[in-house]
Amino acid sequence: QVQLVESGGGLVQPGGSLRLSCAASGFTFSNYAMSWYRQAPGKERELVATISAPGRNTNYPNSVKGRFTISRDNAKNTVDLQMNNLKPEDTAVYYCYAQGTGIYFTRNYWGQGTQVTVSS
Repeated sequence: QVQLVESGGGLVQPGGSLRLSCAASGFTFSNYAMSWYRQAPGKERELVATISAPGRNTNYPNSVKGRFTISRDNAKNTVDLQMNNLKPEDTAVYYCYAQGTGIYFTRNYWGQGTQVTVSS
């Protein structure tokens, strides 16, 4: 059974930091690129970070570049998102996403999401 379980969300003041974690199981983690997406109320889901299957390449949109860092541990089947200098506009539900690579390219999985609220 495939599972992506996010943790680490919560309430933080502007300028603060949070670290999200996603624990994967039920598939060969090292064959999947991993991403974090977020969705704010009334808005479309947007990509905030991607890391390649081996972990060598990362990508971020301008809105979070320099503030967010994605990392992965293929031995532990986890992917983290370190979020620094958080802003109120970062408030959203954050989702972990797995996209298969190579022969697994048709497979993708979503986590259930974790709420991040940035407010004073």
